Amino acid sequence: MSRRLGIIGIAIILAALCGNPQFAGAQRTLAANVPQGTEVGGPNPAVSNVATPPLPSESKMALPYVVGSGDVLSISVWKEKELSPTVTVRPDGNISIPLIGELTVVGLTPVQIEDLLQQRLESIVVHPRVTVTAVEIHSRMVYITGEVARPGAYPLNGPLDVLQLIAQAGGLTEFASRKKIRILPAGNRGQSIAFDYNKVIRSSELGHNFPLTPGDTVVVP
Repeated sequence: MSRRLGIIGIAIILAALCGNPQFAGAQRTLAANVPQGTEVGGPNPAVSNVATPPLPSESKMALPYVVGSGDVLSISVWKEKELSPTVTVRPDGNISIPLIGELTVVGLTPVQIEDLLQQRLESIVVHPRVTVTAVEIHSRMVYITGEVARPGAYPLNGPLDVLQLIAQAGGLTEFASRKKIRILPAGNRGQSIAFDYNKVIRSSELGHNFPLTPGDTVVVP
């Protein structure tokens, strides 16, 4: 009971002080002496200074698929079968669509192509609904040759490293020189990267694995 009366008394005193001009002046003086950028009555600095986890850097995120020459696209316009062809992107980067004509698509994502087609079709179709799907990807390829079960070209549809490519190619043959594998990066003529298969497959050495980019070639002697 006495504690409750004490709280009520403090509330009455504070209410009286708030109506006192001297108290208001003291508040202004206190605010003037607070360092700039400090929020009066704000959260506890010890709490507000806790670092928030950083967002993943853009460079570590998987890049979106963009269309390249040789890719095969399935275009579907809802309820418009004549405007829904399957087309191959020509070396000039264009495709040809009935009633629309030429359309440059190299370097665009499927979603961007959908938006572009919808804009072109608005004068032909009422409320066009377009879906673009890549059914074959030939512009993003990596290559493996030498002592693997299935050497050849493989599509790069997502993140892929050397170990994964070797697995897709059926694995190494018994004659493969596991310590002398070389990676030929696309565009770096005359340069190669050594790849020791035995070292990489050890759990402590997985950091030496190599992520592949379009055009890279893995040579297994």
